[in-house]
Amino acid sequence: MPTLSVIVITKNEQAHIKACIESVSSVADEIIVLDSQSSDQTIQIAESLGAKVTTSGDWQGFGIQKNRALALATSDWVLSLDADERVTPELAHEIETLLKTSPKETCFYLNRQSWYCGRLIRHSGWQDDKILRLFRRGYAQFTNDRVHERIVRTDNSPAGELPSPALPLIPSTLKGDLMHYSFADFDQVLDKVNRYSTLWAEQEAAKGRIASPLTALTHGFSAFLKTYIFQCGFLDGWHGLALALSNAQGTYYKYLKLWHINQKTKSNV
Repeated sequence: MPTLSVIVITKNEQAHIKACIESVSSVADEIIVLDSQSSDQTIQIAESLGAKVTTSGDWQGFGIQKNRALALATSDWVLSLDADERVTPELAHEIETLLKTSPKETCFYLNRQSWYCGRLIRHSGWQDDKILRLFRRGYAQFTNDRVHERIVRTDNSPAGELPSPALPLIPSTLKGDLMHYSFADFDQVLDKVNRYSTLWAEQEAAKGRIASPLTALTHGFSAFLKTYIFQCGFLDGWHGLALALSNAQGTYYKYLKLWHINQKTKSNV
């Protein structure tokens, strides 16, 4: 029977890592945790649950860090999780059953259900959230993007067996849900908005992309309309409104920070 490695990157995830590891303990042959110098009990908790923990102090972004974790995996298949995600018993059973059949496919989508500040979000663009997380080791890797990394086919994998970056369509989706406890409170929302907008702005500036305050305003407003109106965020009640506003804020600051980097670059020329 093919074996399974679960990989998780962490930093100060003591509130989540126990439940994350326990949700896959019945199906994983090894659990790899790559930690970015946590100052809490993340490492101790992970090790007490049998995870193989490695530390890394050289943070270069989510894509590179996940590829480092992937390089530590030794099993036939890899399941990539975030620390705030949980594999439901139904999904764990589905993965176990799948591996027993030695599937010919090389990757699978998972259905993800996400929580936002205490409420399961059913609309707001979070519905029908299918993410590529389970794949045959050696056939895929993560892009090196600092944020919003994706899984793509490796150069040495057979053509057509994994999607190219431009065509991320795979017919196979496993039954069961991956539960995502993304934000416990609004402090976490604000923290992520700040961190991710900075990473995105730095990443896009390195590519030569430019922005302006008007760009920031228009993209921020468009993000609100998309989430709250076109993706029916209003059906999620006050949480839907809060989510739409935080999406708008995150988008606004992404482009505003990119503009600020552009200005600093010009002044240094």
